[in-house]
Amino acid sequence: MKSYIHNLRLLWAVAMFSTAAMATAQSAGEAATDGRHRRSSIYSLLINHTDQRFHSEISAAFREIPVPDRYNDHNLSVRILTMDEKLKAAGRNRENEAITKFLEENKIASRILAKWFMRDKQTGACSMDLIQQRGLINANEFDRELAQRSARGVNMLKDAGEELIGNTFVIVNDIRYIDRSKASSIAGGIMTVLGSIAGAAAGSSNIGDLGSDLGDVLASIKGFRVRINTFLYRLEWNDSVAATFYTQHWRGADGQGAAPEAFEAARGSYRLRYVGKVESSGSTTSFMGIKEDQPVKMVRKACQRALDENIVDLGRAHEEFRAKSPLQSVDPITAPVGLKEGIGPSSRFEVLEAVENEDGTREYRRVGIISPVPSLIWDNRFMAVEEEAPNATLGHTTFRKVSGGEFFPGMLIREL
Repeated sequence: MKSYIHNLRLLWAVAMFSTAAMATAQSAGEAATDGRHRRSSIYSLLINHTDQRFHSEISAAFREIPVPDRYNDHNLSVRILTMDEKLKAAGRNRENEAITKFLEENKIASRILAKWFMRDKQTGACSMDLIQQRGLINANEFDRELAQRSARGVNMLKDAGEELIGNTFVIVNDIRYIDRSKASSIAGGIMTVLGSIAGAAAGSSNIGDLGSDLGDVLASIKGFRVRINTFLYRLEWNDSVAATFYTQHWRGADGQGAAPEAFEAARGSYRLRYVGKVESSGSTTSFMGIKEDQPVKMVRKACQRALDENIVDLGRAHEEFRAKSPLQSVDPITAPVGLKEGIGPSSRFEVLEAVENEDGTREYRRVGIISPVPSLIWDNRFMAVEEEAPNATLGHTTFRKVSGGEFFPGMLIREL
């Protein structure tokens, strides 16, 4: 912290972008009021094997699946990785060397960081607009503190960086099609990790003939299901990494700062840390509400439900990935979460209040515990309305207070 504050080049960099930050003060304030501020961010990738059944349909469906509501969309242009060799031991719980190698060789961490700072590929110019839009509660106060080059202003920036940039995750999804009606083909239906990112970039622009396997989908509808292994990585961002970026790789819109080549040469120094892995159950998804001439939608429903299941499991297994959601109201207590987030009758959530410290940093303090009313849990899973699922139109889940004092709309809740 002290090195951060006393580093003159960092203070210069902070002051340099304070003017640009003012331009987005209004949007930042709006983001703070609707629960979008300071969410974790996700870059989601699909591993696709072109010699397996339904690879085109799965690729098309994956492109339609949005980042979960409680996270910021930090996707890059390449979303589909097409590979040439089977990934060994894809089902094991430990880190998969092949996936990690691809992420490192293609310097994904630096690309994620470049997006955070809206870095211009040609000039190397950086901007703080996205960070302010996603993270600052009191933008006007932030601007004043930075304009004065105060330690408090730098602390606010550091705090936002830790909670925003440091909570950026990459999820790599290995999707396997399982045909229950043809047991002999299960082994051959596994979607495995193959190839290189260069090939993926080239292959991702054209998914291919989506109609080639449609008849097979319809013929296999009763047995169609997928199982997904999801691997979770986190961007490494701490005092040391931040200081290096601001002092050695930051370049302002006016051309002041590091040469563009400095960041390019150091891309490999930015890293992703492996967090963990989960596997969906592969349970069969109901295709109620989908017409027989919509096989791609069938595939999307199966894939999206399995992916949502994995996001929930990753959050439960790794607290750092656990998302927060805002309270919509307090009489009754409601929040925009439901079955998609894995809520059940026995779920319990802590209610958190954001408190700003004197130095400008923030911390979350528990002010109570709530649990859902079993009969009022929202079914917000993909296509729940179309299949006429109970509680699909509620729009929120209603909770009851287990303990705590007074709650207010906008307070955040996080599953225990």
